[in-house]
Amino acid sequence: QVQLVESGGGLVQPGGSLRLSCAASGAALDNYGVGWFRQAPGKEREGVSCIGMTTGSANYADSVKGRFTIVRDNAKATVYLHMNSLKPEDTAVYYCAARRYMLTTSQAFCSVPSVFGSWGHGTQVTVSS
Repeated sequence: QVQLVESGGGLVQPGGSLRLSCAASGAALDNYGVGWFRQAPGKEREGVSCIGMTTGSANYADSVKGRFTIVRDNAKATVYLHMNSLKPEDTAVYYCAARRYMLTTSQAFCSVPSVFGSWGHGTQVTVSS
């Protein structure tokens, strides 16, 4: 089973940028599709973006489309979430998750937390002036 560790969160002003990293160990990341989720206080966990196992195809929630980009670097066993034009409503704990042999990246599939079997512990992103 793959283990995941997120990093890169922090405090940023509205309109700013952050890059989150999801580093994998214990198994070859090549065999896993990866999703990013976020959870704000008092709210349910929300699917943000996901990327397939081999095709590199990606999907984004409407709320982040055009602002966030997900990229995988299998050589570094890391998936990145580039976040631009950040808004206060992006404030949340961000989690990465992995599913073995995941090829599909439809929003209906990737936005369901129970689809993913491996999770990191999360990294806090706070967007505030």
